[in-house]
Formats: sequence, structure tokens, C-alpha cells
Amino acid sequence: MAKKKKSLLYRLRVALASIVFPLITLLFLDFTGVVHQYFGFLAKIQFLPALLALNVVVVLALVVLTLIFGRIYCSVICPLGILQDIFSHLHGRLKRNRFTFSPAKNWLRYGSLIIFMALLIAGFASLAALIDPYSAFGRIAQSLLQPAFLFGNNLLAGLAERMNSYAFYHVDIWIRGIFTLGVAIGTLTIVGILSWKHGRTWCNTICPVGTALSFLSRFAWFRIFIDAKKCVDCSLCERNCKTAAIDYKAHTVDHSRCVVCGVCQGVCGKQAISYVHKNPNRQFTTEDNNKTAPDNNRRAFLIGAALAAGTAALAQEKKKVDGGLAVIEDKKAPQRQTPITPPGSYSANNMARHCTACQLCVAECPNHVLRPSTNLKTFMQPVLSYERGFCRPECNRCTQVCPTGAIRPLSVPDKTGAHIGHAVWVRQNCLPAKDGIACGNCERHCPVGAIQMVPLKPDDEFSPLVPAVDEEFCIGCGACEYACPSRPFPAIYVEGHEQHRMD
Repeated sequence: MAKKKKSLLYRLRVALASIVFPLITLLFLDFTGVVHQYFGFLAKIQFLPALLALNVVVVLALVVLTLIFGRIYCSVICPLGILQDIFSHLHGRLKRNRFTFSPAKNWLRYGSLIIFMALLIAGFASLAALIDPYSAFGRIAQSLLQPAFLFGNNLLAGLAERMNSYAFYHVDIWIRGIFTLGVAIGTLTIVGILSWKHGRTWCNTICPVGTALSFLSRFAWFRIFIDAKKCVDCSLCERNCKTAAIDYKAHTVDHSRCVVCGVCQGVCGKQAISYVHKNPNRQFTTEDNNKTAPDNNRRAFLIGAALAAGTAALAQEKKKVDGGLAVIEDKKAPQRQTPITPPGSYSANNMARHCTACQLCVAECPNHVLRPSTNLKTFMQPVLSYERGFCRPECNRCTQVCPTGAIRPLSVPDKTGAHIGHAVWVRQNCLPAKDGIACGNCERHCPVGAIQMVPLKPDDEFSPLVPAVDEEFCIGCGACEYACPSRPFPAIYVEGHEQHRMD
């Protein structure tokens, strides 16, 4: 049997997806920030991040794109959609012609969208984002792919070191959040199984972005049509449609589910399928019979419009020792009454409402201070903790990469004036207070001079010196907490501010 020639639409779609998918993936893998500098816009043109950031230009552009070309967003821009295509394509090489037409499961599609929008409106953006395609892919990339990427980098760094080269350097590999890792594994497993067996099932039954765009795609200017005069009812188009949107017997296409992948054009040997503005032989088709009644169609569109308007250490940690004699006990995070949100988030409330927990800021943080929250309302959203580093005043990486507006851009001067918390001294943990040992690490490492060493007993000239914190100057960077030698809990730690203060 002769091999079918791939259509121009298919080849163009694959070419664009082959560029977009690796670049978006690299945004979560690259620890140098170079990729984001040139291609960070790919995160900001994702549908939900643009909507939460109130990026009107991007949202309108995606709406217009869908109204003209159909749901090509799902095939070319959405990373989780492209990942589904990869799984489906791999299975397709083993088993051909395995799909069949099935009616749209609207109760599941619209139900998922309503729950998603309700969570967003209630301020549970991170829970809603469990089914957001961009955020789900971000967690997969950061939790599962980045450790493998960093491991490969460290292998190259080891080889380069033996050749006296510094082209690569070692980086720490560690699990930032065990619950986030579990969610990433679960999401990848579900999406992988569904796409392996049924193609775009996730895309057209669970994904809220796909459902939102489906309201528009049925009115797209260009759509896939079947010419009934040329069709010989071979069913190849239906059996190769991964969205189950083609009914070859009725010569119809459910345009609300079609993602304009171009596969059907390629397998049709009679050139009966075209991607055009108007059905070339409308009188020979029964497309209208496949649509819902006009009132229902209009109602579905209005519901969709109303809803859219409603939301405006895996590896390689070397054992640390003190002079080669004793193992240094690892630090543990203190119990903070108020979690520390990243600079640029301005408030815990803004963070909770806008962050989709995509983990891009966590992946990009060069200081190892961001990790996913385990709190239910802010589940997997980034919070700061200082066991592995501190938030350097001159670093504003997280404020530059966030695509949703949860962390807004800050210049370096503005970042140094962002008060995200204040230091608190814990007497029972402090070495000078409990053991009479001179220390002063916290004072020496404070970048803003907010800590002074004062006598524990003012009337005793031999009294050990302990830290006193000036909360007006303290910015909550965590340098003191990180530098504190007390183990496992530091003698000085940072409490977060619900509302950040800017100098």
C-alpha cells in the first residue's frame, strides 16, 4: 500500500510545534536564564497566564487566532497539547487507524470548565491550575525533566573539569517539593495513558482552555470540510482523527473539538478533505444535522462568554563535614506563622489569586530559595525558605519570568527596597546566648545593616553579644537565617509579610 503524502497543513503544524515545544521545555530546564532572555515570551502567550495577567493584547490575539484558524493554539502553542500529540504519534507507529468518531462529552467538558472558573473566582488559582495545560506541563518539566537535565550537565562538568575546561559547572540537584513531584507524576501518567490510547481525550474533555476555545473554533473562518462528492466512505479520516471529531458517514467535522492537525488531509487519497473558509459542496453534506439545535448552540456560546468574562535531593548532594571530623547536621525550615512570598508578589492575596503554580520561577531561581507550598489554598505556589541560600538583593530573576502577574517585574533597585519579611531572633537557639560562644554571623552577612550585636546583659561588660533586629531596615532576604550556624533550627529566621512594603 502506497504511503500517504503528508498535507501542507500537517507539515506546517509539525514544524511550528517542533520549534515551540523544545523552547518552552527549555524555559523550565535552563538554569542560566539565557533561554528566558530570548524566548520568555512563549510562557506569556499561554492562555491562562495571559488571562490572569490581564494581558489584553495576548488574550485578544489568541481569540482572533482561533476565530480565523480554529484551535491551532492547542496544536502549536500549548505544550501539553503537543505532548499529547507525541504520545499519540508514538502509539500510531505501532497501531494505525485506531480511532473512531464519538459524540462530544459536553457534560464533562462544561462541568470541568465551570469548576475551574469557580476555583479561580474563589481565589484558589493553584487548585484550578491542576488541570490548566501550561501549568501542568510546567510541573512535569520542572519536577521530572529538570533533574535529568541537571544530571547531564553535571556529567559534562565532570568531564570538562578533567580537561581543565570551565565550559560547564556543577549545580545542585534536589527535590523542591515532594507533593509537587507526586502531582507531576500523576498528571504525566494520566495524560500519557489517555493520549496513548485515545489521542486528544484530555484536550477535549478535561482541559478548560480547550473547552473555552471550542466555543470560538466552531465559528472559525477556516475549517476542515469533507467534500461528499469526492468522498468514497473509506473511513480513513475518521480512523486517524485523534480528537474523534470526524463522522465519515455523515461527512461532518465537529469543529469545536478539531485542533486543525492536518492528519485527515494527509490520509485522504481522494483529496476530499480541505481546510478552507466555506464548505465547497455544502448541499452534499449533513454537517448541520451533526450540530446541536440553534438555541442550544447559542446558549453554549453565551455561557462560555459569560464564564470567560467572570475571571478577568534527587541526586548528588555531597556530605558536608566540619573540618573532615564531624558531619554537619542539615538545616530544617522553621515554622513560620506567615509564609514568605516572592518579591514582586506584593501580597499573599495577590499571589494566591494569580499564581498557577507552573513552577517556572522555582526552576529559574539561582539562589535555591523558592519551593512549592504545601498549604491547601496556596498549594504548589512558590514560597521562600533559606536552608540552601538566601534571596540576594541584586537578583530579580523570578520577577522577570512570571507570566501571570503573580510576581510582577521589579528592577534591581526596586528589588533591594522590597520588604518581604523581617528577621526574628530565637534566644534558645543562639550560640552566644546558650553557650557563651562569640558568633555574629547574622550581623556580618546582613546586606542592609539591619542587625546589630548588643550585649545580652547590658549591665555585664563580659556579656556575650546577641543580634538585635531593626525591622524598619530588614527586607527579609534571609541572609542571616542562611548564615546562622545553629542546627537544625536557626537562631534567627524570617517571618513573612502579608503585605509587602516598598521603599
